[in-house]
Amino acid sequence: MSGENRVTRRVIVEGRVQGVGYRDFARRAAERLGVAGWVRNRRDGAVEALLAGSTEAVEALIAELRRGPPGASVTRLRTLEAEESEGPPQRFEVRATS
Repeated sequence: MSGENRVTRRVIVEGRVQGVGYRDFARRAAERLGVAGWVRNRRDGAVEALLAGSTEAVEALIAELRRGPPGASVTRLRTLEAEESEGPPQRFEVRATS
């Protein structure tokens, strides 16, 4: 990825996004697009993700997360600047609910 602009974004997805395979959908899309980070359910019913990669790949993944998998209904997606507090992620993983 040398020479590419790298960005890190935190995304909060609200709507019908738990119990519909949303986290696995996000993981598969991230792996396909070459985005590292993580995704997890939140206790408030939302899904949260940290996305790190080229600007183009992260924006493409955000567009896919806005649509979601079949059965999901995204009513709101918030994108926030994020710090890579744990160091840059090397892969994409599904994390436990937080």
